[in-house]
Amino acid sequence: MTRLRRVTTVMLLALAMGALLYPAADRYWRAGQLLTHLATALSSDASARQSDAAPRLVEQSVSIPGPGRSIEARIYRRADRLRGPGVVIVHGVHYRGIDERRLVVFARALASTGAVVFTPELEDLCDYRVSPEGVRTIADSVRYLAARADLVSRPRVGVIGFSFAGGLALVAAAQPGTADHLDYVVSVGGHHDLGRVMRFLITSQVQTPGGLQPLQAHEYGLVVAVYEHLDRFVTSEDLPVISQAFRAWLQEDRDRARRLASQRSTEEGERLFGLLEAGRLAELRPELEAILDAEAYNLAALSPRGKLGAIGVPVYLLHGAGDTVIPPSEAEWASRELGSNRHEILVTPLIEHVAVRGEPEWQQQVELVQFMARLL
Repeated sequence: MTRLRRVTTVMLLALAMGALLYPAADRYWRAGQLLTHLATALSSDASARQSDAAPRLVEQSVSIPGPGRSIEARIYRRADRLRGPGVVIVHGVHYRGIDERRLVVFARALASTGAVVFTPELEDLCDYRVSPEGVRTIADSVRYLAARADLVSRPRVGVIGFSFAGGLALVAAAQPGTADHLDYVVSVGGHHDLGRVMRFLITSQVQTPGGLQPLQAHEYGLVVAVYEHLDRFVTSEDLPVISQAFRAWLQEDRDRARRLASQRSTEEGERLFGLLEAGRLAELRPELEAILDAEAYNLAALSPRGKLGAIGVPVYLLHGAGDTVIPPSEAEWASRELGSNRHEILVTPLIEHVAVRGEPEWQQQVELVQFMARLL
């Protein structure tokens, strides 16, 4: 048993005793259960299957029609309950989308507490791109789930967004058509200013509320930044194979990436894939910074920065203290903008980007349980 599971088990015993004396402690009991499920399921040898002791769940695939597009999604709920509080959970930048293991684990764990969980697929995030389509998908998902009176017990639902979807969830929550159907919004490892995050990924310099600080950015973020703008670095002749090679690299299939890239036929393609293999994409910094400057308007539109005052529901900001994809200072910036608006922030070493990690002290475990309890 890992230390995280041992600490959580001890806490569950204490919380169970408290629940007998104080009705409000029931939320803490369920939060502890949720984190126990996550700690178990996110271990290296765990699968996304339900354990025999977990409540039986119903999982349903749905498709929401829309103008020019449909939203593919999945609903998770307990089989022994007709309705429950609704929660939209939005995946981050990952090619598996709603099938990504950690998302499935989290959705099942949350549904086991009695929530009705809706996970929409954001096609652009599956293709490593942050776009306005993601904001629209989140907003449409909120309205859809809130209208499902046959499933949800309240006409307002919560939203939990992971990674870049956390920032997009805050943007969607600030829209009048979305806010009317919202109960709360949670950003887990999300961005406040997309341009600032992209500049960090390129320079490994993070702009914090206290000033500029060095922080080595995760290579993954830089690869994503280059992938989004491949047409700026290779000709149309090599673009298809280099694009597929970058996707395979991001999917951690390096052999396939090299096989695909072997079909390149231009000097530009040769240079770019060589930089990728050698871990030297940072040499493209001048070109990437010029792209950021040119796209400043679009990046601002996809950023919660300047929009948070329009969110009329509680905002919860959860961030990993050691996050090197989206630095924790993004949560601090968002908290500063929210000011006296209803919000809570927790920056914890227990989380590394969007996964439960590390060997936590008991105080850190208590903080995270308290934070989660406010959502349940």
